[in-house]
Amino acid sequence: MIHPLSDVQSKNIGENTNIWQFCVVLPGAVIGSNCNICSHCFIENDVKIGDNVTIKFGVAIHNQTLIEDNVFIGPNAVILHDKKPVSRNRNAEIKKVILKKGCSIGGNATILPGVTIGENALIGAGSVVTKDVPDNCIVIGNPAKVLKQR
Repeated sequence: MIHPLSDVQSKNIGENTNIWQFCVVLPGAVIGSNCNICSHCFIENDVKIGDNVTIKFGVAIHNQTLIEDNVFIGPNAVILHDKKPVSRNRNAEIKKVILKKGCSIGGNATILPGVTIGENALIGAGSVVTKDVPDNCIVIGNPAKVLKQR
């Protein structure tokens, strides 16, 4: 289901995926099956989203982002891709962000450019992730630090 109040330009949307109102999905984006993209989300061109992914309201997914299967992204989480953002910078230093299978990103968490979040990792709400997170870890804080293994 694609809500009529969203602007979905991509033809690469999997079966049984719901995209709710006020979302923008650019033409190059690929979204898998059984996903739920809540309202007020923005998904750029060079983005690949796997199957069974939930993206809660108010999330922007920028170019060079790979989201594997069964990932949860909480409301208003921020996934950044430019290490030195400057308005209208045509020479931006874009860094890929990878969210591995089964990881969960808490609401209002910030993921910095070039970071990989490991399989089944959990990022606490409001955390700022500045470096890679190993598989099966819980990280919290600013900057995020490993609290424990899952």
